[in-house]
Amino acid sequence: MVENKELNRIFGALADPTRRILLDMVKLGPKRVTELAESFEISLNAVSKHIKYLEKAGLIIRHQKGRDHIITLNPKPLDSAISLLNYYQEFWQRQLNSLENFLNKQSEKGE
Repeated sequence: MVENKELNRIFGALADPTRRILLDMVKLGPKRVTELAESFEISLNAVSKHIKYLEKAGLIIRHQKGRDHIITLNPKPLDSAISLLNYYQEFWQRQLNSLENFLNKQSEKGE
């Protein structure tokens, strides 16, 4: 299983609606930071802080091209989050199936 710190950063990054919008914006291709910031009613500095958070989570990659900072999506870290969510989904599905079987057996005994 992936280390908790990594998952905490990933889920923390995804928890904020502004960061989710930023990820959505770069999923179609690389974007300049200034281009991303134009879509928000917050300062360039505030958008930059969100980008840094996404960077620390590994969900985006920033590289510099001249004076421009270019942001690209890095979906690979989401694999560990998806793996964790799938684990819990399978666990709870098994629990619910067991409960359903138990209730069906109880119902049959009562007839």
